[in-house]
Amino acid sequence: MRRAIFPGTFDPFTIGHYSVVKRALTFMDEIVVGIGVNDAKRTWFPTERRVEMIRQLYADEPRVKVEAYSDLTIDFAARQDAKFIIRGIRTVRDFEYEETIADINRKLSGIETILLFTEPELTSVSSTIVRELLHYGKDVSAFLPENLKIEP
Repeated sequence: MRRAIFPGTFDPFTIGHYSVVKRALTFMDEIVVGIGVNDAKRTWFPTERRVEMIRQLYADEPRVKVEAYSDLTIDFAARQDAKFIIRGIRTVRDFEYEETIADINRKLSGIETILLFTEPELTSVSSTIVRELLHYGKDVSAFLPENLKIEP
């Protein structure tokens, strides 16, 4: 079985994230969305709420699991018996950062990272921008998967 993790903060889970999972499911048997807990990051939604929202989003897709973790991504991948890490790339800056992390992860654990380039129409969508719009009370539904429920 080809199992991958898709790690991130996902605060919130955007249409860009949704697209990456959908595309990765064409070549992976199972994907574990790993919600990384990073106390240094200020999040809009608590971890438990993000887990719940994404689980509800994929309630009818048994090949997608959702778990939170607070250790190294490679250790989370090992616990999930995942052989791959899936990451989405929007910009050249993203690529340079992800390449460095992928190299370190491969050296430390042997895990491979698969980079999926964001669809052009989604390159401007980021959780950071969505959080800022939420802060100012704007409608963010255009940037979220159709069935994602973000009410607190």
